[in-house]
Amino acid sequence: MKTATFPSLRVDPRLRKAAEDVLRDGESLSGFVEQSIRTNVERRQAQREFIARGLRSRDKARRAGAYVSSRDVVKGLEKMLASAKSRKDRKTKAPG
Repeated sequence: MKTATFPSLRVDPRLRKAAEDVLRDGESLSGFVEQSIRTNVERRQAQREFIARGLRSRDKARRAGAYVSSRDVVKGLEKMLASAKSRKDRKTKAPG
């Protein structure tokens, strides 16, 4: 497979210095840049796939009639939190 190049990149000299300062033994600046690009590509691909799975799951739940709105979920969590705080307050105020 042929290799390709990324376009030349102009950066602030302080950013270049900061990148050079974090290089590990035997690591080149170009290797660091390549690994940074790989890492970000993988992260963005995973993020895109995560969102797609979530949207498919939402649509499936809606079709099945098992969809719960975020508003209802937040209301339920708020009730749980209020209940837990109330129990904690009663415990703290109980004569010991």
